[in-house]
This record gives sequence, structure tokens and C-alpha cells, in this order.
Amino acid sequence: MTKAKDFLPVTRKEMQLRHWDGYDFLIVTGDAYVDHPSFGAAVIARVLEADGFRVAVLAQPAWQDASAFAAMGRPRLGAMVTSGNLDSMVAHYTAAKKRRSEDFYSPGKRAGLRPDRAVIVYSNRIRQAFPGLPLIIGGLEASLRRFAHYDYWDDQVRRCILADAKADLLVYGMGETATLAIARALKNGVPPGEIRDVPGTAYLAHDASVCRFAHVRCPSYEEVCASRSDYAKAAMLQYEEHDCVRGRAVLQAHGSRTLIVNPPARPLSTAEFDRVSELPYMRLPHPMYDAQGGVPAIEEVRFSIIHNRGCFGACNFCSLAFHQGRMVTCRSHASVVREAENMTREPDFKGYIHDVGGPTANFCHPSCKKQMKSGMCRSRNCLTPTPCPNLDADQSDYLALLRRLRQIPGIKKVFVRSGIRFDYLLEDKNGDFFAELVKYHISGQLKVAPEHCIDSVLDYMGKPHNCVYNAFMEKYFRLNSRYGKEQYLVPYLISSHPGSRLEDAVALAEYLKKNNKYPEQVQDFYPTPGTLSTCMYYTGIDPRTMKPVYVPRTADEKAMQRALLQWAKPQNRRLVLKALRLAGREDLIGYGKNCLVRPDSAGRPQDNSPREVRGKRTQVVKASEKRLSGPRRSAAAGQKKVEKQARRRPSSRGGR
Repeated sequence: MTKAKDFLPVTRKEMQLRHWDGYDFLIVTGDAYVDHPSFGAAVIARVLEADGFRVAVLAQPAWQDASAFAAMGRPRLGAMVTSGNLDSMVAHYTAAKKRRSEDFYSPGKRAGLRPDRAVIVYSNRIRQAFPGLPLIIGGLEASLRRFAHYDYWDDQVRRCILADAKADLLVYGMGETATLAIARALKNGVPPGEIRDVPGTAYLAHDASVCRFAHVRCPSYEEVCASRSDYAKAAMLQYEEHDCVRGRAVLQAHGSRTLIVNPPARPLSTAEFDRVSELPYMRLPHPMYDAQGGVPAIEEVRFSIIHNRGCFGACNFCSLAFHQGRMVTCRSHASVVREAENMTREPDFKGYIHDVGGPTANFCHPSCKKQMKSGMCRSRNCLTPTPCPNLDADQSDYLALLRRLRQIPGIKKVFVRSGIRFDYLLEDKNGDFFAELVKYHISGQLKVAPEHCIDSVLDYMGKPHNCVYNAFMEKYFRLNSRYGKEQYLVPYLISSHPGSRLEDAVALAEYLKKNNKYPEQVQDFYPTPGTLSTCMYYTGIDPRTMKPVYVPRTADEKAMQRALLQWAKPQNRRLVLKALRLAGREDLIGYGKNCLVRPDSAGRPQDNSPREVRGKRTQVVKASEKRLSGPRRSAAAGQKKVEKQARRRPSSRGGR
């Protein structure tokens, strides 16, 4: 049974149990305190602790006044603030700007335990509680908002978050190295206003000459507010300079001050990554949450292993490239094996490792040898629109790791649930990894992200063309047939992405119907800060080419595009009919095999999925759940409810 004393202190009483007369750093987080390497606040806290600092954690404090922030006393060296693993606005609101009713990073899934714009609110309370205390902000929310940025919820450009949070320093990206450098400088008596040479940090200065790195200027806050063209130019420049090898500091004027964003920090080496991953995490939520139902976010990651960081996939709607960076780094096999062996000794472990991966599971080394010396290419992506000739798609090292894990006594199954980049998978001509993935490492369903089927839309997304996904599907089901498996593909789809017109959504619906796909869950495009797709959404300009791009903006069109992806649902009938008429596709209204919906009738709305799908819908779900015994069932329930897609599995016997 875990005890509070095994966690970092969260109250003055717990500090006293450790016989502390004070502490060095207060870490404030918008998530519940979960001491696990999947939670950024826990990682930074344990890294500081391992370096000899005394660290206390203040999780989801009451923010209406400063009393909760002052309760543990003034820290000696500083306070560090994060909104948690998500941007607080994303945690609170859907893409339709509706308030979410649950928060999986809070005890009992209770919503509302963190404020909107948590980094700003927490920072202002710290300033009230401890005037003059060095204040550092970090985590995803701070990282993605480090420049002047379009804010979807305000529908306007906001200043860099440093200006509103009134913090001394901002740490962006994976912050272990930068945070330690700042902590050591503060310990040595260096004022925060003089800590100017740490990669992976940003600050505001009255004199731009204090920048200690080669640098480039981007359009100012005032300019990007006034000109969408300048906004697009600034976004592209910021994205291109986010490279740990060749990147320069980026300066952006904000009124009389200048934002200085130092070049990115180098990723952790394998040895450093091993060390950070093997710090003495409890791998559980703090016991103070037990009476409140625990913290649901732990369920998916408790028996999962983080193997890699970074992503060179370059999906334009994804924030990973602008946060973790595009250079992939991995842990050693020995370190991962030790973590797996430790899992087998935990009393709740049932023999199933739920995942071994990271942002993209099958990225297990840098994209090519050139990247290590010269950084990422400015002129092209590694995988799109076609794979680079220099791409190193060898996945044998990852396969060797999975083979080792399968042999550990006490481990029954090792699953891969992180996203698989299917175009990268196909580039590995060896084929062994794909075969063993299908044979051993899929828990009934494999998550992949084709996102759309229209090549022009996929180009705006930064995704491979649809023919690549079709080739992947054909091979996937051939392999399932070869090994006697009945396993599904779960395709993730995005509606209303910039570049997607109504006729493109209709074409996607036709494609899904033709291939017997009936997705239960699709994602409306969500303009989160810091992505190139968000830049397209705000400006109507593709920043890569500076050419105009069509953007679905109205709630009506977004609703129609989303409904088309789920045309078989009775509740979507009215929207689908409207969309088809607006798109001039009345040929898809009728009784033919290619039609999406039937004509208007006086009866109630009908389920437009095929009869055999409707009749077997419950059977498919029940059969899937039956396969998922033990911990798989609870994990799948938290993941997307286990392939609740009403579709026939494409015949693995006859192919597609």
C-alpha cells in the first residue's frame, strides 16, 4: 500500500514528516499530482529532487485568492508553474467551444478544478503570495504560447504568455535540462534577470542586445495583430528555427520590450533519458485522491512504458513538433527491460504491458544521419508528400526490444497502442516488424491516423496521400489472414481542417461507405496554439507557400462536414441531406447501393448503415469486449470504448 511519505510533499505537514525546515522549489500544476513519468510536473519534480533540491508540489490549488499558494511557506529559490499535461483551454472546452463535463486529469474526473488559462492565473497568485520570488513557467501551455499566438477561444491574437503571466523565465519543450540549469543558477545566487544563456528558455527584455545567441527577428506582436500575412510569416519562421542543431534564437518585439526565445535545448541522450525514466516514481496518484475515486488518467499509462520522444512526422495540426521537437531519441533496451521487470512485481499487474512507445511508437531513431549533423531540412519533410530518399526506416531495433519484452517471465502480452505511422512502416522493406506487430502486439484493434482521403486536404494536413493508407490496409489484412487474426483498424479522422471543402467531406463519406467504415468518433479540427494548421485557420494562408487556403469557419459548415463522416447515424440525417444538396450531390440521396441517405419521408429518421451492420452492431461490440479480458477491458474503456465502430471487418480472406 502506498503512503503519502513516499511521494513528494504536498502539505506543510508532509514536509515536517521529512524533517524539512524549508524547501527550495514549489511546483504548481493544474493536474492532480500523479507521480508517474507520463506527467510532466512529476518528471521535473523528481529531476530536481535527484539533483539535491527540496521540492514541494501544489496540485490544483484553489485559485480564487493566494492563500493556498502561501500555505507551505515561501520557497527558498523559486516557484515553477504548469497547467499540466494539457493546455487548460483544451482541457476545458471542445472544438465547438462547449464546456467539457469531465477532466480525466482530476480526481473522480471532476471538471473545473483548474482555471481557464491556468498558467497565467497561477502565476499571478504566486506573485501575490511571494512578491519578488523567481517565477518560471513551463509545460505544454507555456511552450505552445511562447510567441504571440492566435487564441481560438478569444478569436484574436494574444501576447506571448510571459507578458500575461509576469514570469521571469519560460521553459519550452521537454524541460529537464533547462530547468536544472536554471535551478543551479538560482542556487548559486544568479538573479533570474541574468539567466540568459540557457537553451530551451524564453524571456522578455528591454534591450535586445542581451541575447547571447545568433538570432533572427520575426514580425512583432503589433504587426502580427495587424497583418495576417505577417502572422503567417512569423509562424513559419518560428517553426523553421525550432531545431536543436541549426536553430537560432527568435526575437519578437512586444511594445517597448522584446521577447527573446533562445534556441531549443538538445534532446536528452540515451543515458540521460534512462536516468530520468528510472527515477523513484511511485507510478500512482497521491493517496489523497483515493476517497475521490482516484485519477482516471493513470489507467492508460500505469502499465505502459515510454520508449521514445520527438516526432519527425510533421503533421501540421499536431503540436508535438513545436513542443518535443522533431529529433527522435530513445531509451536503451536495458532501461526499458528493467522497467518492465519492475512492473511484474507490482501486485496489480496482470501480465499485460499496455504500450511501449511515445508520440509515434515506431519512430525509434532520428530520421536520417544528416539530421544529427545538420538538423532537419528546411526545404522538405521526411515523409510527405513522399518519403525522402535519405529516410532511415529501419525498425529492427524497436522489434528487437519488443522481442526481449515478450520473453520476460510474468509478461503475457506486450501491446503497441501509441500511434503507428503507417507510411513509415511501409518504407521498412524488411517487413519483419509489420508481421510481428500483427502477430503479437495488437490488442484487437490498431490505431492509425489517415485523417482524410482527399490528397489536397492531406497535403494541407502534412499527411501521406490516400494511396499509401490503402496499401497499408491491404497489407494489414493480408497479415491478419495469414496469422488467423481477427483484428480491426481504428482510423482517426479530422473534419473541417483548413483546405477541406464541403465536397471533400462528401468524398470522404463516399470513401468510408465504400470501405464499410462507420466511425463512432471523429474529431473536428481544433485550432490549438502553435501549429501550422492553426495559422492556416486564422490567416487563411498556408505559411509554407504564402498562398490562400480555404477554411471552413461557420458552425453550420463544420456541423455538416462532421455529420458527413458519420452519415449513417439517424441524428445526422438532416445535416447530411442539407450538405449533399448544397454540394450538388443529390445522386447520393436515394436507395442505390452508393447512396448515403434515403429521400425525405414522413417517418422517423432512419439508421442508414447496412442492415447486416445494424443487426450485428451489438454482436461486434460484445465479441470485442469478450476478447479484452482483465486489464485490457478497463484500458480499452478509457481509450475509445473498444472499437465501437459499426462496420464489417474487411475480408481478410479476399483482401480489399
